[in-house]
Amino acid sequence: MPSVLFVCTANVCRSPMASAIFAKIVAQRGNPHNWRIESAGTWAAEGIPAVQNTQLTLSSLYKMDIQDHRSRCVNRELLSSFDLILTMEKGHKEALQIEFPDLAGRVHLLSEMVGEDKEIDDPIGGPLIEYRQTARELDRILTHGFEKIQQLAKSNSSL
Repeated sequence: MPSVLFVCTANVCRSPMASAIFAKIVAQRGNPHNWRIESAGTWAAEGIPAVQNTQLTLSSLYKMDIQDHRSRCVNRELLSSFDLILTMEKGHKEALQIEFPDLAGRVHLLSEMVGEDKEIDDPIGGPLIEYRQTARELDRILTHGFEKIQQLAKSNSSL
């Protein structure tokens, strides 16, 4: 079963959005039970729900309910249990690759899945429209990058 972990900073905005949107895409393309899709943060406090604007955005744009989401921080055990780790920022990618060099090959910047080298802006504290822009950007990258995500996750699952 391929697995992907989405990583942002606090695990209350971008990575829970990416996880939920990717799960929707996987479900639309086949059997969602064939994937393990989760999220975490590099500086996350444990057990915090997704911020209200994240929940409102996913509910209004995608009819998704992530009320049960609770933040968690990355650690070796968590990271090593995933085939593919997709980060929102270059600093997240660099920090994980330095701290866990044996897992560095699994860690990629999310935008690399569509041949770009850009960070996903953090909408935390901003107006609802910024959360919506972030969600749409994540949806674009995850939709167009699906094949590459699938390929990388499956190729790393044999490691």
